[in-house]
Amino acid sequence: MPAVRFPLGVVDVVFGPRPLAEAAVEAKRLGFAHIDVSVEVDDEYAVPIGDRMSFPSPRPDRSCPAPPESEGAWERAVAAYRRSPGMRLEPWGGSIVNSVAKVRAMIDEVPGLRLLVDTGHVASWGEDPVELLPWADHVQLRQASSGVVQAPAPDQGDVDFTAVIGALDALDYPGLLSIEYFDLPEYGWPLADPLGHALALREMLLPLLERED
Repeated sequence: MPAVRFPLGVVDVVFGPRPLAEAAVEAKRLGFAHIDVSVEVDDEYAVPIGDRMSFPSPRPDRSCPAPPESEGAWERAVAAYRRSPGMRLEPWGGSIVNSVAKVRAMIDEVPGLRLLVDTGHVASWGEDPVELLPWADHVQLRQASSGVVQAPAPDQGDVDFTAVIGALDALDYPGLLSIEYFDLPEYGWPLADPLGHALALREMLLPLLERED
């Protein structure tokens, strides 16, 4: 596999219900550099852990999905995020930060707040994930379009991955990239072959990520 500008990993949910240890072995076999995990773990695995999730409460050095919209949720989230410096906020379409304007408003309320930017979530609410990259400490990549969280193919959606990689280059982005697809019908996000989608997107991304000598 060619040398790349940003390490490219995968999110554990791509491998469905497999135990994390098995998912990490498969991620290594497939050539991914790291694996993002959705549970709190301290063990070492076949590949390094890239990002760790903390839900529902934020924790330093963890990514935390924003809470769903509800009465008082904004105020509670602001207070929690101020108590957790170093956490990363993940915006998504059904949450209190489901637009670029709302994300920037939250950043204004919580000085130093950083983001986990998921390209699929931002594209699905109809905006460009590039607008949020200046505040990103971790980026998860998925093709999507307005109203569609997971597009049927890596080239059939609104996410311009050339623009995403170019923006990260311009920002001297120091973080990691991970590919994420999931089969979560209970949340309204069914997908028959998350791993197949992840591998197809990786094949599209690798030429964009190759380092020039």
